[in-house]
Amino acid sequence: MHYQYLNGENWQNIWVVGDLHGCRSQLDALLLENGFDKQSDLLISVGDIIDRGPDSPGCLELLEQPWFRCVRGNHEEMAIEALQCHDRLNWMMNGGEWFYKLKGAKLIAARHALKRLTTLPLILHLQLADRIVIVAHADYPAARYAWEQPLDWHKVVWNRERITRLQAGDAGKEAGEIGGADEFYFGHTPLQRPLESGNLRYIDTGAVFGNRLTLVQLQ
Repeated sequence: MHYQYLNGENWQNIWVVGDLHGCRSQLDALLLENGFDKQSDLLISVGDIIDRGPDSPGCLELLEQPWFRCVRGNHEEMAIEALQCHDRLNWMMNGGEWFYKLKGAKLIAARHALKRLTTLPLILHLQLADRIVIVAHADYPAARYAWEQPLDWHKVVWNRERITRLQAGDAGKEAGEIGGADEFYFGHTPLQRPLESGNLRYIDTGAVFGNRLTLVQLQ
């Protein structure tokens, strides 16, 4: 599944959160602080919920929650490839070693949860009352958004060309805005603070490196 459609009318409040990377306790504290209601609210993740941080299994448990949605990040991609016996070393070198330290029931639970990663979409289309919000991990590699449009899926989870240009001060229309939707939310590139340009929002603020996790209310 590449695209997933969400209708905002189904939830009271909707939030989007930056890369978790195993920082489950930090997320739980932030949700509590913001009065998140698991009965009526929705949390959307920009991906990379696992690796590097202290509690990847705890973040994987989020996939079981009816109030949580997530797009696939490059760390989810690496985990999928490792479990399909393609490139275990690449995942371990990039924070996946936690999985190979698990034993018994914890290993079984994590393996089961990781299998669910293959069902995650790469693009989330959120229809709100007043606007369309698109969530992807690294980039939407096109000048204009369109539902079910074919893309370079590798770039969706890995691409840093656009944000690199923005950080270098190239805020031209081609780099700083994407047509066809009102807002785009991305993670992937750790920043000191969220970066905004035109209708683009980059919200990975490096929680796993000691910075604050970014949570943005969309509705």
